[in-house]
Amino acid sequence: MKPNETVDLTNCEREPIHIPGSIQPHGCLLACDARAGMVLRHSANAPDLLGLGGEINGQVLEALIGYEATHTLRNAVAALRDGGRPALLSGLELANGRYDVAIHLNKATVIIEFEPATDGQPLQLARTLIGRITDIDDVDQLLRQSARLIRGMLGYDRVMIYAFEQDGAGKVVTEAKRGDLESFLGQYFPASDIPQQARALYLQNTIRIIGDASGARIPLVPDIDVSGEPLDLSLAHLRSVSPIHCEYLRNMGVAASMSISIIVDGQLWGLIACHHYQPRILPMAQRVAAEMFGEFFSLHLHALKQRQKLDTANHARASLDRFLRLASHHADMGELLRDHLSHFTALMACDGIGLWMNGTWTAFGSTPPVNAVPAILRLMGSVVEGQVWATHAMAQRLPEAEAFREQAAGVLAVPLTQLHRDYLFFFRKEFVQTLNWAGDPNKSYESGPLGERLTPRKSFAIWKETVQLQAQPWTEADREIAEVTRAALVEIGLRHSELMAEERSRADVRQRMLNEELNHRVKNILALIKSLVSQPVGDGRSLTEYVSSLKGRIQALSFAHDQVVRGDGGGMLADLLDAELGPYRNTANVLSLSGPPVLLNSRAFSVMALVLHELSTNAAKYGALSRPGGALSVIWRLTQAGDCEIAWRESGGPAVLPPTRTGFGSALIDRSVPYDLDGRSAVTYAPGGVEADFVLPAKHVTLSDRGAERSLAAGSDAPAAGADLDPDLRVLLVEDQMLIAMDVESMLADHGIQTVLTAASADEALAKLATFKPDVAILDVNLGTGTSIEVATELTRRDIPFLFATGYGNMSPIPSGFASVPVVRKPYERDALVRTMSTLLEPSDA
Repeated sequence: MKPNETVDLTNCEREPIHIPGSIQPHGCLLACDARAGMVLRHSANAPDLLGLGGEINGQVLEALIGYEATHTLRNAVAALRDGGRPALLSGLELANGRYDVAIHLNKATVIIEFEPATDGQPLQLARTLIGRITDIDDVDQLLRQSARLIRGMLGYDRVMIYAFEQDGAGKVVTEAKRGDLESFLGQYFPASDIPQQARALYLQNTIRIIGDASGARIPLVPDIDVSGEPLDLSLAHLRSVSPIHCEYLRNMGVAASMSISIIVDGQLWGLIACHHYQPRILPMAQRVAAEMFGEFFSLHLHALKQRQKLDTANHARASLDRFLRLASHHADMGELLRDHLSHFTALMACDGIGLWMNGTWTAFGSTPPVNAVPAILRLMGSVVEGQVWATHAMAQRLPEAEAFREQAAGVLAVPLTQLHRDYLFFFRKEFVQTLNWAGDPNKSYESGPLGERLTPRKSFAIWKETVQLQAQPWTEADREIAEVTRAALVEIGLRHSELMAEERSRADVRQRMLNEELNHRVKNILALIKSLVSQPVGDGRSLTEYVSSLKGRIQALSFAHDQVVRGDGGGMLADLLDAELGPYRNTANVLSLSGPPVLLNSRAFSVMALVLHELSTNAAKYGALSRPGGALSVIWRLTQAGDCEIAWRESGGPAVLPPTRTGFGSALIDRSVPYDLDGRSAVTYAPGGVEADFVLPAKHVTLSDRGAERSLAAGSDAPAAGADLDPDLRVLLVEDQMLIAMDVESMLADHGIQTVLTAASADEALAKLATFKPDVAILDVNLGTGTSIEVATELTRRDIPFLFATGYGNMSPIPSGFASVPVVRKPYERDALVRTMSTLLEPSDA
């Protein structure tokens, strides 16, 4: 720009700053023909600075500066390439003194810049600077330490590292400054503060100094050559400064500056910007050191950024892997995503997460209001075609998004399905809502003659206006992570579909097996009962003792059967063993059970109930439990991997022979654990007794720390010590099975109780309560077409004691409000029933 040209803001972006026609005054310039060495132009201050007299243009260089100096310069030119960086010569001797020289080639012109020489050791300074940051492995620490080093080594009043955003706006990311200066840390400035042509020059010439923002501009003579071309000073150290930029600096109070380009992966990442509040010319030796430091800093920053990007990708992958592991054990994809929605914030920077799946909206963090979701879904339906889609300015696509810009101005959508239009959304707030300031961005500086724009605070106001309704843009890395997430979630969905089909197939197989098992078990149970009944009465035992023992064994057998049918929620391994082996506990056999409190999930509990029942039945028919003196030991333990190992050992029974054929029961023992639980099983028919080993995988077992569960009254061989009932007792019995009701009436009659009123349904019981007041009631929980809970409520209201009877293996049919009500198990056992009734009728301590 010519010195006498009028400057205004309309030509800022078009300003030809690479051909200003002038240089800064702390040096001079000669431009020579590369072939003949003839001077074509010179700066107006060259005669005074170099001590030259007479005409300069048209003279050969040797005549002006001497043979030795010209020879040195020609050797430097020989190593140059057109458009390459200048060669730097320190302390070149001329007739009137020593000079530091920068020389470069532009087309057919050699451009030589002279500055008065200063002493210095650039390599030592550069090594010192670089050595201080070599071992830094954190980006933020690198930025902070570098700003402090540059200020300490070069002496500027303020050193900032200025990073460019994706839209070209700049942010001060770190700062080292004189103590009395206010902070610029965290402040943003619009892209127009550094025009595109200036950014292009920062890539070509990586160091730029301004010695005096108010200094004179030294014109070139001539400004335009004979062909009408100005001199391109893109790579010149002395190139004069745009008057607009000088005005900008002066409005900030800055007198001198230096900028070091930060170039990452071929792009201008940012600047190391140095400000001084007095004129200051940085000598060439220090400029060389700063330039070398800038290049190493850029390489080191690039390496750390790449590692940071890799760490982010690995962290995202690890988060997805954890989710995939959870998904492998979860049947409901939607429920799993909703329960773990907050975990997805670890994948990328965002302010909120939203999930639209199966017609349900779930949100976490800062997200649009629920009433805006239908409009967002309509937008997604028009722009998303099975791929990740994102915008940092949602209001440009969806005008109503302006209303919730403070909650969500940008959105990245990850489609999960095609047909149902399910999406995972990442949201970002409006950019200006997320800023944190170290200084006051509204503080005003004095505006200069070129307008209010040319102050940093006014720049901030313009930038803030520009980025309204926008979020921080989504990066290519964000989109890549989102695409990986989409692929993973779609894969999970497909895998679940496959598993559902496979599970249906397995369910059909299990249903057939259960049908066979039901038939098999019924036969076994009937055979066992027949065996128990047909055993002769031992010497010295009365018939009453025999009947009591038989009833206790049948009661325990019923409990074992109930565990198989009612074990949907899983249960304790020890309880299952007790239930299966309970019928065989007597003085003639030795049973030993030992192991930690292991809880089996529903599948493992069901499978092991079948397996252990089969082993128990076989032991009672043919093994250690089939004769007096037989012994059975069951030991289980948890391995370090969390698997449960179970060892079944029989001894003292008849000699064991391997089966001659594999029946259904043998196949059940051998194959159920590997097939249904992905575990292992091995059965050895040793002569001394059967030995069976099972391994249940960790995913099916847990080490329980709970106390004993609420127990149900069960059969016992012990007499009902002290338990007796008043013969005049009036009893209400609610039982829907006539034969069972008759059996209970008989049990109570044995204790002399004659007044027993029986009802088969809740309605019938409530009707009888209108005219009959019992002393105690026995309520069967399940009555076929309903429950007796309504009757229990009425009895509670009337303050009449009662107990529940149930055939279920858990308390699930009984509401928590009746948790204190005693429960007896069905089939009824007389002594247990009488004891419970007697306890109910005992006078209260109160």
